[in-house]
Amino acid sequence: MGTIVNSLLSAALKKMLNQERPSALRSDPGMPSSHAQSIFYGVVFAIHSVMEWMGVNASSVLVGASIFICGAYLSWLRVSQQLHTLDQVFVGATLGSACSISWLWIWHLFVLQAFNSSITVRAILLLGAATYYVTLLLYAIRHWLLIN
Repeated sequence: MGTIVNSLLSAALKKMLNQERPSALRSDPGMPSSHAQSIFYGVVFAIHSVMEWMGVNASSVLVGASIFICGAYLSWLRVSQQLHTLDQVFVGATLGSACSISWLWIWHLFVLQAFNSSITVRAILLLGAATYYVTLLLYAIRHWLLIN
Protein backbone atom coordinates (compact mmCIF):
# COMPACT_ATOMS: atom_id res chain seq x y z
CA MET A 1 0.00 0.00 0.00
CA GLY A 2 2.91 2.30 0.66
CA THR A 3 4.24 1.62 -2.84
CA ILE A 4 0.92 2.74 -4.30
CA VAL A 5 1.10 6.05 -2.43
CA ASN A 6 4.73 6.42 -3.49
CA SER A 7 3.84 5.87 -7.16
CA LEU A 8 0.87 8.24 -7.03
CA LEU A 9 3.03 10.93 -5.41
CA SER A 10 5.64 10.57 -8.14
CA ALA A 11 3.05 10.82 -10.94
CA ALA A 12 1.39 13.87 -9.35
CA LEU A 13 4.71 15.67 -8.84
CA LYS A 14 5.81 14.96 -12.42
CA LYS A 15 2.64 16.64 -13.70
CA MET A 16 2.92 19.58 -11.29
CA LEU A 17 6.64 20.26 -11.80
CA ASN A 18 6.75 19.35 -15.51
CA GLN A 19 10.56 19.58 -15.67
CA GLU A 20 12.20 18.39 -18.89
CA ARG A 21 14.59 15.50 -19.07
CA PRO A 22 18.21 16.14 -20.11
CA SER A 23 17.84 14.46 -23.53
CA ALA A 24 15.27 14.18 -26.26
CA LEU A 25 14.94 10.41 -25.76
CA ARG A 26 11.66 10.82 -23.88
CA SER A 27 9.15 13.62 -23.85
CA ASP A 28 7.51 13.01 -20.46
CA PRO A 29 8.57 15.09 -17.43
CA GLY A 30 11.67 13.99 -15.54
CA MET A 31 11.24 15.51 -12.06
CA PRO A 32 11.29 13.53 -9.82
CA SER A 33 12.83 10.34 -11.16
CA SER A 34 10.15 7.68 -10.65
CA HIS A 35 12.78 4.97 -10.89
CA ALA A 36 14.96 6.51 -8.16
CA GLN A 37 11.88 7.13 -6.03
CA SER A 38 10.74 3.51 -6.33
CA ILE A 39 14.25 2.14 -5.88
CA PHE A 40 14.87 4.11 -2.69
CA TYR A 41 11.43 3.30 -1.32
CA GLY A 42 12.51 -0.34 -1.61
CA VAL A 43 16.03 0.33 -0.34
CA VAL A 44 14.83 1.97 2.89
CA PHE A 45 12.15 -0.69 3.36
CA ALA A 46 14.70 -3.50 2.82
CA ILE A 47 17.29 -1.96 5.15
CA HIS A 48 14.65 -1.49 7.85
CA SER A 49 13.51 -5.11 7.40
CA VAL A 50 17.08 -6.40 7.65
CA MET A 51 17.70 -4.39 10.82
CA GLU A 52 14.47 -5.67 12.41
CA TRP A 53 15.21 -9.26 11.41
CA MET A 54 18.93 -9.42 12.26
CA GLY A 55 19.24 -6.63 14.81
CA VAL A 56 21.94 -4.01 14.51
CA ASN A 57 25.27 -5.79 14.20
CA ALA A 58 28.20 -5.95 11.79
CA SER A 59 26.43 -8.37 9.44
CA SER A 60 23.22 -6.34 9.20
CA VAL A 61 25.16 -3.12 8.66
CA LEU A 62 27.11 -4.81 5.85
CA VAL A 63 23.89 -6.09 4.26
CA GLY A 64 22.25 -2.67 4.67
CA ALA A 65 25.24 -0.90 3.13
CA SER A 66 25.19 -3.35 0.21
CA ILE A 67 21.49 -2.69 -0.37
CA PHE A 68 22.12 1.07 -0.29
CA ILE A 69 25.05 0.81 -2.72
CA CYS A 70 22.98 -1.27 -5.15
CA GLY A 71 20.14 1.26 -4.97
CA ALA A 72 22.51 4.18 -5.49
CA TYR A 73 24.10 2.43 -8.48
CA LEU A 74 20.74 1.65 -10.09
CA SER A 75 19.65 5.26 -9.58
CA TRP A 76 22.94 6.62 -10.92
CA LEU A 77 22.37 4.60 -14.12
CA ARG A 78 19.43 6.92 -14.87
CA VAL A 79 21.89 9.84 -14.92
CA SER A 80 24.62 8.01 -16.84
CA GLN A 81 22.11 7.02 -19.54
CA GLN A 82 21.01 10.69 -19.75
CA LEU A 83 17.42 9.86 -18.81
CA HIS A 84 17.49 12.19 -15.77
CA THR A 85 19.59 14.93 -14.25
CA LEU A 86 21.37 14.34 -10.97
CA ASP A 87 18.86 16.67 -9.26
CA GLN A 88 15.91 14.66 -10.61
CA VAL A 89 17.41 11.43 -9.29
CA PHE A 90 18.33 12.99 -5.94
CA VAL A 91 14.81 14.36 -5.45
CA GLY A 92 13.32 11.00 -6.44
CA ALA A 93 15.59 9.12 -4.03
CA THR A 94 14.79 11.55 -1.21
CA LEU A 95 11.03 11.32 -1.79
CA GLY A 96 11.14 7.53 -2.04
CA SER A 97 13.09 7.32 1.21
CA ALA A 98 10.68 9.71 2.94
CA CYS A 99 7.66 7.76 1.68
CA SER A 100 9.15 4.51 2.92
CA ILE A 101 9.94 5.94 6.35
CA SER A 102 6.43 7.44 6.55
CA TRP A 103 4.78 4.17 5.54
CA LEU A 104 6.83 2.19 8.07
CA TRP A 105 5.94 4.70 10.78
CA ILE A 106 2.22 4.58 9.89
CA TRP A 107 2.32 0.76 9.73
CA HIS A 108 3.90 0.42 13.17
CA LEU A 109 1.73 3.14 14.71
CA PHE A 110 -1.71 2.20 13.34
CA VAL A 111 -1.83 -0.97 11.26
CA LEU A 112 0.44 -3.54 12.92
CA GLN A 113 -1.69 -4.05 16.03
CA ALA A 114 -4.88 -4.45 13.96
CA PHE A 115 -3.04 -6.75 11.54
CA ASN A 116 -1.84 -9.01 14.36
CA SER A 117 -5.14 -9.08 16.23
CA SER A 118 -7.71 -9.41 13.42
CA ILE A 119 -7.92 -12.11 10.76
CA THR A 120 -10.25 -9.83 8.80
CA VAL A 121 -7.68 -7.03 8.64
CA ARG A 122 -5.03 -9.55 7.58
CA ALA A 123 -7.27 -10.94 4.86
CA ILE A 124 -8.16 -7.47 3.54
CA LEU A 125 -4.55 -6.30 3.45
CA LEU A 126 -3.22 -9.50 1.91
CA LEU A 127 -6.00 -9.61 -0.68
CA GLY A 128 -5.41 -5.94 -1.51
CA ALA A 129 -1.67 -6.50 -1.89
CA ALA A 130 -2.17 -9.62 -4.03
CA THR A 131 -4.66 -7.79 -6.25
CA TYR A 132 -2.25 -4.88 -6.68
CA TYR A 133 0.68 -7.10 -7.64
CA VAL A 134 -1.34 -9.30 -10.01
CA THR A 135 -2.71 -6.16 -11.69
CA LEU A 136 0.80 -4.71 -11.95
CA LEU A 137 2.12 -7.97 -13.41
CA LEU A 138 -0.69 -8.14 -15.98
CA TYR A 139 -0.12 -4.49 -16.91
CA ALA A 140 3.61 -5.12 -17.38
CA ILE A 141 3.00 -8.23 -19.49
CA ARG A 142 0.40 -6.41 -21.62
CA HIS A 143 2.72 -3.42 -22.08
CA TRP A 144 5.62 -5.73 -22.95
CA LEU A 145 3.53 -7.62 -25.52
CA LEU A 146 2.35 -4.38 -27.14
CA ILE A 147 5.94 -3.16 -27.53
CA ASN A 148 7.18 -6.44 -28.99
